[in-house]
Order: sequence, then structure tokens, then C-alpha cells
Amino acid sequence: MALIAEGGGVAALVIVIICLIGLIVGSSFGIFFSGSSNASGEETITDAVQEINEAYDETIDAILDDVDYDDLVQTGTHAVWREVLAVYAVKVSTDADDPQDAASMTDEKKALLSSVFWAMTTVTHRTEPYTETETVEVEGEDGEITEEEVEVEKTRLYVTANHKTAAEIAAVYNFTADQLAQLNELLANENSLLWSALLYSIASSDDAIVTVALSQVGNIGGQPYWSWYGYSSRVEWCAIFVSWCANECGYLDSGIIPKFEGCIWGVSWFKNRGQWIDGSADPAPGMLIFFDWNDPNGSAGPQDGLADHVGIVQKVEDGYVYTIEGNSGDQCKNRRYPVGFSQILGYGMPEYK
Repeated sequence: MALIAEGGGVAALVIVIICLIGLIVGSSFGIFFSGSSNASGEETITDAVQEINEAYDETIDAILDDVDYDDLVQTGTHAVWREVLAVYAVKVSTDADDPQDAASMTDEKKALLSSVFWAMTTVTHRTEPYTETETVEVEGEDGEITEEEVEVEKTRLYVTANHKTAAEIAAVYNFTADQLAQLNELLANENSLLWSALLYSIASSDDAIVTVALSQVGNIGGQPYWSWYGYSSRVEWCAIFVSWCANECGYLDSGIIPKFEGCIWGVSWFKNRGQWIDGSADPAPGMLIFFDWNDPNGSAGPQDGLADHVGIVQKVEDGYVYTIEGNSGDQCKNRRYPVGFSQILGYGMPEYK
């Protein structure tokens, strides 16, 4: 104040800027100041998001564990995280009784964030009996083996995730005109990179495919992807998911990434163009990660040098490769593997422009 009184223009400007930042941090826009890491070890917004995502996965896994079924159909996805966080930021910063900043995370705020997520997300399931004809071998009295067709009663389990939009939950929460204005401003297109930086540690539009893929985490069943590819019913969809993400970014039209549904063909495409590195390398965000599973009891193993699965590299951090994968347990999921993990076959390197 003394500097201002003496005409200190620079000091006055600094103070004004500090005051403006303080006002922003204290508003719903403070969500963008929360950061993805905290040197003090305190929990951050992204920590809370990851914890809630894990609870969502556990909810689905619990259904699969508790219900006896022969066939599984999974569809839907949880609420979009930028919309969940936008609603949360408005609620926490405009609470009539106890307004708080949206930049920091406490147990109380995490509970509020979780309540918003589950108010916007529902997971339901039902079972449906069906009959299937199967051929069985029958041994006759003379010891002769014959084949017979029998009707077998089976159970199909349907697991469905549904979600509300930000506008729909705002109506449930009876947002005021001012709260709605803040919500719409937070979700405006010009703030897309801010959301990407907050949720995915992405600060550049060059990482478009990573942003698109991360926005799909939580989808179960893969219906929009295999349907887009031209199938009328479910098929194995890990490569189709990668193709769908590439198409959203315009990479199919530009030839940066091919449209493919077979992992082996995808590996060949990159190798033929000299855009391939083996699994011991440190990849970069946006590369395609191909796996050769080693599962003697599964359909994809043991390892044979051929690709069984594909995903998208999100980042490399602290010796781990973080990925986004479609058709991981029939869901879009985040995964991580040690750099050089033995089941990583290698990486396709798209030439992004």
C-alpha cells in the first residue's frame, strides 16, 4: 500500500494481478488451478478422480462376481469427467452456507465430488434366461458314442451404465441463473485445453488422440466403436477403438493412422513404413502400444511374437508406461506397465503433424 501511495506503478500492477488470481482461485474457475501433482504429498483433484474411477470399476466387478451368468452384454459409460468437475466446482464455490475454493482437495470435498459423480452415473444390471442348442456326446448301452442335440438353459447378464449431462444434473440441483452461467462458462469450447491439462496433464492440442481416448475411459461394451466400424453386434474391439479415436482426430483421412481391426495387420502397417520400435524402448504419448500376451490358459497365449492387443500411450512416468485401452475386460480403461515389460511387443509411431 505504501508503494501504491508513492506511485509505484509496477507494484500496483503486481498487487492487482495477485488480487485477480485470488478472485479466480476462489471462484469456480479455481478448478483449473488445482494442478495434477502436489509437492507436499496432499491429495489432488486428479488423485480423487482416479479413486472414484476405481470405485466405478469395482462396482462393475462386484456385479460380475456376484451374478452367475453364461453370457455378458455390457453397454454405456459413466458421466463425462469435465462435466462432473464443472458441476462440482460450481457447487463447492457457491455454497450458500460454506463456500470453499475448488482448487484444493480435502476429505469433505472429495465426498462432495464423489456424490456429484454418482448422482450423474448409474450402473444397473439384469439377467435374462435363454435357451441354446448344444451338441453333446452320448454313450449308448453298447458303448458306442453318438452325438445328440440338447436344449440348454442359460443366463445372459446385462450390465448398463447411464449418465446425466451437466445440464440435467444442474436441473436436479436447482442451479440458479448465476450458477448456470458459471457452469456454461466452465464448459465452453475455449476451455478445452484447460480441461485436458487438468485431467490428463496435456497442455498441447498435438496430443489430440490421447485427449480423445481418455475422454472414453469408463465405456463398457464398446458399442459406439464397433457400430461405427460397421458391425451390427459386438466384436473384439481394441483396434477398432484405436481407429475410432484416430478418426475423431482426422488421422484416418490424413493417413497418419490406418483404420484397422486386427492387431497383427496394424503392426505390419507400421513396420512396413519404418515407424516401429520394440517393446524395450521408452515410448512417447500418442504412440500405439501393441501387446503379445503370455497366457497359456487364454486364447491369446502363450507368446508367439504376434500382437494380441493394442492401446494408446498416455505418458511415461517414473519408469511406467501409462495407457488407454479399449476392450480391456470389455471396457475402456487406464492401465500401466513397467517400461520394457516382457509382454509389450512394440510401438507404432504415427507421424503426427
